[in-house]
Amino acid sequence: MDKKTIAVIFGGRSVEHDISIITAHTPIIQSLTASGQFDIWPIYIAKNGSWYSDKIMNDLEFFKRNDFENYLSEQKKIRLLFDDGLKIIWPGFRQKTIAIDIVFPAMHGTFGEDGSLMGLLRMANAPFVGCDIFASAVAMDKTLTKQVLAAENIPIVPFVWFTKYEWEKNKNGLIQKIKKLKWPLFIKPAHLGSSIAITKIKQESELENAIEVAFHYDDKILAEESVENLIEATLPIIGNDELQLGGIERPLNKTGFFDFNDKYLSGNKKSGGVNNQYSEIPANISADLKQQVENLGKQTYRLLGCSGIARVDFLIDGISQKVYVNEVNTLPGSLYCHNWRKMGISGVELVTKLVALAEERFQKQKNITYTFRSDILNQVNGKKITK
Repeated sequence: MDKKTIAVIFGGRSVEHDISIITAHTPIIQSLTASGQFDIWPIYIAKNGSWYSDKIMNDLEFFKRNDFENYLSEQKKIRLLFDDGLKIIWPGFRQKTIAIDIVFPAMHGTFGEDGSLMGLLRMANAPFVGCDIFASAVAMDKTLTKQVLAAENIPIVPFVWFTKYEWEKNKNGLIQKIKKLKWPLFIKPAHLGSSIAITKIKQESELENAIEVAFHYDDKILAEESVENLIEATLPIIGNDELQLGGIERPLNKTGFFDFNDKYLSGNKKSGGVNNQYSEIPANISADLKQQVENLGKQTYRLLGCSGIARVDFLIDGISQKVYVNEVNTLPGSLYCHNWRKMGISGVELVTKLVALAEERFQKQKNITYTFRSDILNQVNGKKITK
């Protein structure tokens, strides 16, 4: 059987650039390689936006070299042909072209996970793994996610959101609005992941500095109430129409909340991805809470239109037992492979299943008509052209 040609796209102009490199290799490229089913072409987008493809980049060790950026600067940048399918082109006298059968996006954050890359792939009519453009765009915006969930009566914590322009024009008014929330608060950029630029504040004197930090990374931020007596829970889900739930995972946090270092640098450094030493799977919560998390997780996944894979995060008040949906991650770090492994699904099984789900969705989309034939051009200015 001929191998399918698969492109794994990672890196990008995002603060989560390095996490993207890890996700692309652990488990995606490693597992795709182990399956023996694919011809794998890594596509790396540098921090300056340049696109490269070289099979040397299938090895994570390449990106640990001090000179890898210099090496790439001497290579030819690739071009992409979006013409009823995706093709990689190495331009030059001996031009080389590779047709891609399927794409596996591994780009966290801006220009990738936010739906930008999915839009390009849809225009190319190329099947791709994971959530489509619409779910990706909504889930990437924490405020929009909360507004969509609230409209369907899914419980969320009270919050206030505003743009940098609004903050500059009406700072005092917004401060008064924020002060009406129940403190302590979290200040968050609306569009970032990996807990970057998130600050927990307990008093008003900390507010403006936290907001300025968030605005350094985004032009839209939110202030939301902190759930005290907190039990965090997260639920990975895979599937299109039929959903498969991972294990409910409970972070075992000894600080106020998990920052970037907690998530990626504080555990077993040989794990190759998201730090999985800080959580219990399955979460030690009551059967009632477990049922609520699973039901709300499935509702949220379907409401946002997720497909392929996503992770739904929850905040639980340990005293009132109230469950809130916090946010949705459409590209969980390292695909949350450690969680699926606990559920008996290996990395190879996970990535090959996600590829199959992408192909399934692509085949269904072929039945949708995207064009429409009309006579409107012949009616422009009242003149009908018959020639």
